[in-house]
Amino acid sequence: MEKWFTEKHSDTINFSIKVSKTLFSTQTKFQKLEVFENEELGRFFTLDDYVMITEKDEFIYHDMIVHVPMAVHPKAHRILVIGAGDGGTVRELCRYPYVTHVDMVEIDEEVVTVCKKYFPNSTSGLSDSRVHLYFMDGLAFIATKKNEYDLIIVDSTDPFSVGEGLFTQSFYKDCFTALKDDGILVNQHESPFYEHYQKNMQRAHKRIKEAFPIAKVYQAFIPTYASGHWLFGFASKKYDPIKDANFEHWNSLNLQTKYYNPALHIGSFALPNYVIDLLNKE
Repeated sequence: MEKWFTEKHSDTINFSIKVSKTLFSTQTKFQKLEVFENEELGRFFTLDDYVMITEKDEFIYHDMIVHVPMAVHPKAHRILVIGAGDGGTVRELCRYPYVTHVDMVEIDEEVVTVCKKYFPNSTSGLSDSRVHLYFMDGLAFIATKKNEYDLIIVDSTDPFSVGEGLFTQSFYKDCFTALKDDGILVNQHESPFYEHYQKNMQRAHKRIKEAFPIAKVYQAFIPTYASGHWLFGFASKKYDPIKDANFEHWNSLNLQTKYYNPALHIGSFALPNYVIDLLNKE
């Protein structure tokens, strides 16, 4: 009998992946966590029946959430990552030799434990001596920080359950306070396509604009995320993501990326008209 994992994208649309093997399933203190295998996508894991990463396309998400801000900030030494239990964001950050300190705050320790076992490539950076893990609520952690980080990356789940508080006005204001005078905030910004996701995206953008003088949105195509069309938010106290990008410096690092490149960086901020309209409505 065939087994399929199905994620609900809207009230009338589902996204299904044929499961060749179920590797792990549990109810943690915070959420349902499952790891599956698919012939095309490789291993993938889900939280509360939403796909988090797959082995085949995780590089797209992690490239875009990390390398875009790192190509802009000239000296991102101290970095805070909130969420990111799969480790991919930290893995990419650790490729930068001048990064000196990464705090990673994940509320659900079991996510990290499971990903270390089933996704060793994604979690390879978590053993780096520059990385400091905190298993606690990201809202409580950041509320104690002031003028401490060059870059904050909010690599959260969608705004439900444990991820809900990471889309609030007070959280973005705390991020502003925790950043240095030239700090950058990047967050996963949801999809602009389905109505439910649209509203979450608009709400997040409105609240970020209220907290930061510079607030832009950029995009990537991630096949296994809702609709495939996914957005990221770029907010800063000082830097424009295109005008202040230093591609000469980024290229000098000789980082081998599978998705990100400077031309794509610039192009990712060129948004379709329907997305611009949605953002302007807020």
